[in-house]
Amino acid sequence: SHPLLCPPGIKCGGVLSAPSGNFSSPNFPGLYPYETECTWLIVVAEGSSVLLSFSHFELEYHDTCAYDYLQVYNGAAQDQGNLLGTFCGHSPPPPFSSAWHVMAVVFRSDRHVAKHGFSAAYKKDACGGQLTGLSGEITSPRYPESYPNDAECRWSIGGTGGPLTLVFADFQMEGGQGCGFDYVALFDGPTVAAPRLGRYCGSARPPRTISSSPHLLIIFKSDFNIGGRGFKAHFYSAGECQEVFTTIKGNFSSPQYPNFYPNNLKCQWSIQLPPGYRVKIFFLDMELEGRSSLTGGCDYDHLSAFDGGTENGSLLGRWCGRESLAPVTSHSNRLLLVLHTDRNTAKRGFSISYVGVVPMNVSCTRTDFHIQIPVQALAQLERNRIYLGTPSCAAQVVGRNFKIHTRFDTCGTESQRRNNTSVIVSTLYIDFSVGDQEDIHQYEVQCEPKRKEASVTLIAGPDPSRLSQAENLVDAQQWEGEAIDAREVKSQDTSDIIFISICILAGLLMVIAVVGLVLL
Repeated sequence: SHPLLCPPGIKCGGVLSAPSGNFSSPNFPGLYPYETECTWLIVVAEGSSVLLSFSHFELEYHDTCAYDYLQVYNGAAQDQGNLLGTFCGHSPPPPFSSAWHVMAVVFRSDRHVAKHGFSAAYKKDACGGQLTGLSGEITSPRYPESYPNDAECRWSIGGTGGPLTLVFADFQMEGGQGCGFDYVALFDGPTVAAPRLGRYCGSARPPRTISSSPHLLIIFKSDFNIGGRGFKAHFYSAGECQEVFTTIKGNFSSPQYPNFYPNNLKCQWSIQLPPGYRVKIFFLDMELEGRSSLTGGCDYDHLSAFDGGTENGSLLGRWCGRESLAPVTSHSNRLLLVLHTDRNTAKRGFSISYVGVVPMNVSCTRTDFHIQIPVQALAQLERNRIYLGTPSCAAQVVGRNFKIHTRFDTCGTESQRRNNTSVIVSTLYIDFSVGDQEDIHQYEVQCEPKRKEASVTLIAGPDPSRLSQAENLVDAQQWEGEAIDAREVKSQDTSDIIFISICILAGLLMVIAVVGLVLL
């Protein structure tokens, strides 16, 4: 918590629990003292919000507010995830409305340069207000108890530059045709003059709503009788908190990384690659709130990965705390990551990179490698950008496929011994480089000649130093509508059969010759 470091006799900080009030920096309007830290905790009736405004503001200026500063928190001050902003200089902070009934203000001065400080006022607001930030929560008055009659509330949400998403977690109001009694109305902008996005009542939760601008207006209205439980909804801003990736590789991080992420978030990152690809993600850094001491599970802040484009897909993993995690690969061409954070205990967050695993078929005989990649998967590349071992062993275009067919004694292949087994190993290069930006993905291809078993492993993609965790990529790599050429498989099998047949025939001839000599 923040100590109250004021000189003796100076009033500084405290708990403000009246429905409204004023507070200011020590000695205001005189110069505030040096080396001072004050915390005001504003607590109003549960179900209400706090409206905070500043009438005067003058602190020492610094580009990053590293000297004297004022911080506003959407809740308790000891949690950086609640931080709404840090301010200094002569420009007053904007008006704030808390997402629930608690707000904290922290003032700090160093040992140099004192100014006149600030004066602020707050009041309880039964409902509605101006909301800012990456995310937040709104509820009807008295939720989850029945909302009052003849109420009208307006929440004007201003995001951080991108569209806003609104999700209702609970909804139960008086119904009626046309929603003419009690209702929630949504507008795609800051005023009722903006296009209306919907008007809802009854017990069915409204659909997820996405604005076209950084502003969203929510109006709640009840008539003179028949109420309900009301609603609870979450909003979050796009950009840092909701992104879609369609490129073959990329990276992203939690909001405000490497600084503390905000509380009360639900963020989504959707990776959508062409059919046939799979998505492989690498955890470069991760620090979230730890596991529950009661259940041992990730019950608080957590990151989840789903196979496919929605949360209805198979769960690939759910993580929290501070862990070193192995890469995760999807089974389809889409992967969804969802970050949930609760109201307290924010951490640094995470940084993730991903790469699309190119669909390919790799097979081998006792003497040759056969590699096949659908042209459609690498349509932007010339065939010489795909090669085995050296550029001289580039792929050929055969029908709808890039193909490489080479003997083991060429194209940089080498014999190794792994797990007491002799294997043939080479490297497949796929060059996505553009201009001066080198971007070469490397796959290790391996063959066990005795068994004629081949495998392929991604060994270098978005960040080679992080790709030490390899996995076999042969399984489930069939391109939609593209099957390996049956004639190619047949030719491999036939060559081995002919080889074995010749050996058997030679053995029989030798036996006949020996018997003939004995009889003579």
